[in-house]
Amino acid sequence: MSTYQPNPSYAQLRLPSEDLTADMDFFIQLGFRLDKIFPADHPAVAMLSGFGMHIVLDKREESPPAVINIITDTPETIAQGKKELTAPNGTVIHILPRTQTLVTPSTQHHFEVCKLSEASSWVIGRAGMLYRDLIPDRLGGSIIASHISIPKGGPVPDMVHYHTIGFQLIFCKRGWVKLVYEDQGPPFILRAGDCVTQPPEIRHRVLESSDHLEVIEIGVPAEHMTTIDHELELPTKTYSPDRLFQGQRFCHHQLEDAVWKDWRIEGFRFRESGIHSATQGDASVHVAKPIQAMQKTPILSHTTDILFNFILAGIMQLDAEGQETQYLTEGDAFVIPPNMKYQFTHISKDVELLEVALPGSFETIMH
Repeated sequence: MSTYQPNPSYAQLRLPSEDLTADMDFFIQLGFRLDKIFPADHPAVAMLSGFGMHIVLDKREESPPAVINIITDTPETIAQGKKELTAPNGTVIHILPRTQTLVTPSTQHHFEVCKLSEASSWVIGRAGMLYRDLIPDRLGGSIIASHISIPKGGPVPDMVHYHTIGFQLIFCKRGWVKLVYEDQGPPFILRAGDCVTQPPEIRHRVLESSDHLEVIEIGVPAEHMTTIDHELELPTKTYSPDRLFQGQRFCHHQLEDAVWKDWRIEGFRFRESGIHSATQGDASVHVAKPIQAMQKTPILSHTTDILFNFILAGIMQLDAEGQETQYLTEGDAFVIPPNMKYQFTHISKDVELLEVALPGSFETIMH
């Protein structure tokens, strides 16, 4: 019986070529290998392979040139360390590092308010989910904050993936979502009022959601890479709740276990999420509420880089130095820059405020 096995399937990228010899020499010097060439008497097509891809140089091809990214752990060993080259046929080659470098831009501070009542708040995103950008200019790219809604629940077509990121928070505002994380045990339900911090590059997957799910998602920086992990299966066999992912621990805060304490702002109580400890002080996440309806807080300012707030419930006013008075209600969000004086007034007794501070250790000044 024959044991012959056909070659595995593969894909080819076809490229135009006016000067086949010049193009072949370019790609061979770059590190590709010549596999086939024909016809022998007057070559018009050359097939080459390298760096995990197959290309076809064809003098009869009329398509435009392409852009090829070569991803490598040793970019300095290719093309004498050049980062960009152009082949004779116009194909552009980028030499890129395999490991993604996280770049967090400097924060561009300013006062910002995003209101749920704005007509153009929601847009349709991936998988039919609805998105609101809570910080439209993203403070110069230093942070992204999204209000995400899934009107119709059920299984979520997600894959095991991870984010190359500095900090990420998922706070469940309404409904529930079923999640699973690397080394954190079996899948669990994140319910309204609960939150998790997703440490850098922890593998995870969204499995299922309720109807009318709403979550607040924070990411630092605003632009970051999401990578699909095709090999890892979740849940993992290991359970390691204290595992560090680039210095951060996974943290799952549950409303039902919350302990309320006096907050740093007089007249308010808050619940500590545990995220300050889990992130080694990179961030803090508090939910705060007044002890009773309040006419006003002291005039305040703070010293942290980013102070983001989202109104989970209730109504209140925000007076900030040099700004118009803002009448805030459930679903509204605001950012207070460092050292700006501000004050909460006309605070209803049912107000709940989600506060995310980066970094998590800072000073609040009473004026």
